[in-house]
Amino acid sequence: MNYKIEGAIRRNRKNFIICIILWAFLVIVFVSPLSYSIFEASQGGKFDSILLFESIGKNFLHPLKTTGNIFSQGAFNNFTSVLVGFSIFYFIFFFIGFVRSAPKNEYSDIEHGSSDWSQHGEQYKILNRNKGIILAEDNYLPVDKRGNVNVLVVGRFWFW
Repeated sequence: MNYKIEGAIRRNRKNFIICIILWAFLVIVFVSPLSYSIFEASQGGKFDSILLFESIGKNFLHPLKTTGNIFSQGAFNNFTSVLVGFSIFYFIFFFIGFVRSAPKNEYSDIEHGSSDWSQHGEQYKILNRNKGIILAEDNYLPVDKRGNVNVLVVGRFWFW
């Protein structure tokens, strides 16, 4: 199970930063105008839906001014409740994407036949690090080895 978490983190390093920046952008552009519009619509003691729709358009056009009004007009409690709801919704979708990007098995993204399958230098009991017939990066089949040194090439050659 540990390989799934490590693999998902390795695959999503860039996506973590992008998702945090997107979350901050959406909070400024979407959440703060919406929460301030709800605050303005319920300021008279009763919720006025007509005033909500009128102020939503105005607040979406000026999100930075609206964010400043949240702190100056005392709408911080309303902003916090809308922010918590939005953040929970956002991070649920982020977590679903994170789980779906986890590798399906321990050997995902490992080249078949590479030295990544061996551990702690096991391949160097047979292979050489420095010279011989190239098999993979830093893996050579020594030509001065006793016994069979035949090499089977699987694949095709491309000629242009």
